Amino acid sequence: MAAKKRGGFKASRHGTPKGSNESKVSAAGPKAEQKRAAEQREAGSGGASARGGATNRFLKGQRIDPRRIDGTETVAELIEGTFLAYNAARLREAAQLLVTKMLAPDVTVGLTLTGALTPAGLGMAALIPLIEAGFVDWIISTGANLYHDTHFGLGLAMHRGNAQESDIVLREEGVVRIYDIFFDYDVLLSTDAFFRQIMRAPEFQRAMSSAEFHALCGKYVREREKALGLSHKSLLSAAYTAGVPIYTSSPGDSSIGMNVAALALEGNKLLIDPNQDVNETASIVLAAKRANGKSAVMILGGGSPKNFMLQTEPQIQEVLGIDEKGHDFFLQITDARPDTGGLSGATPAEAVSWGKIDPDKLPDAVVCYVDSTIALPLLTSYALAKRKPRQLKRLLDKRAANMARLVSEFEKAGGEPLPSEQTREVLGRHR
Repeated sequence: MAAKKRGGFKASRHGTPKGSNESKVSAAGPKAEQKRAAEQREAGSGGASARGGATNRFLKGQRIDPRRIDGTETVAELIEGTFLAYNAARLREAAQLLVTKMLAPDVTVGLTLTGALTPAGLGMAALIPLIEAGFVDWIISTGANLYHDTHFGLGLAMHRGNAQESDIVLREEGVVRIYDIFFDYDVLLSTDAFFRQIMRAPEFQRAMSSAEFHALCGKYVREREKALGLSHKSLLSAAYTAGVPIYTSSPGDSSIGMNVAALALEGNKLLIDPNQDVNETASIVLAAKRANGKSAVMILGGGSPKNFMLQTEPQIQEVLGIDEKGHDFFLQITDARPDTGGLSGATPAEAVSWGKIDPDKLPDAVVCYVDSTIALPLLTSYALAKRKPRQLKRLLDKRAANMARLVSEFEKAGGEPLPSEQTREVLGRHR
């Protein structure tokens, strides 16, 4: 009886292909023959020879043969030359995606911030340099990052500490701890007092988007920095100066929001309107696409800011009925697993099913599983070394124009047209 053929497999997977050279021998082939061939090669050449790399499609990647680390290498050289496998390789891919594609002039880059990044000094060290280089065009942050950022703009001190100290003792000593960052309790009281004072000003007495609110706060922080002789300390200040809008997806979920709520008890009229935020952020992405450009997202962590950033596309497509395809570039730094079902760990492939990511752009999506406090400084150094600064897009100044486009396309898609007076009122809120 003839031997039964192994259905569904190529012959080359089970030995030497017809009329082939020996270099294509597969690990699934006849083991005794392969062993003898290897021994003959060893005996004949005095050493093993690499075979198959020139033709096997799986062996086209860079050969792992890094230079010796000697202390003279730059960050860019370290990333490109020695980050060759595992999450180091993902970080290299993220850095190269950022530099080669996301920072092209026609790409609008949105950044999300979660985790206590600004208390660790990463606002000053990394985020402000990225903003000033034109590498970040708009931001969605937790309120906590913006609150703790303000300490530095007010000249208040944060200190390195020991995470093993007794929190009971720290409380008795009036010291507040964010893991291994320590600061005096009065830092909180002073920052609260600053926000309450500025938020009593007439220009705050209305409903506004969180971007406009943070721009007003940034203006006051900038003035305080000048009075103290400080510069490049506050993310809020730097974003205001560069025209980078900063949104927060949960306005009440921070000490800033707590102070807004406290002032409401006094009759203060300030209201951070999430409706404006949802529409403004969608209008930024739509404007980027309609200008024959692309939209990129850089996600540090996950959480609510990640969702708020990515929901811009479902807002455009699913809710407003405007034809669109999703974000073009996706870069996430996270320590969250995808299998727990949380949004923080959700992969870009999963986001395709929601319309958040363009399915044709999945090759331009990188997830790196590493602490943001490690990845962000490396990415920042790499980007600044490899890419010249871009012209600032100043999206803060384009909010009304972007909203006008969104309203127009919504109406063309079948949305109920607003009366002209009401349209002026809606657009006027985004001035």
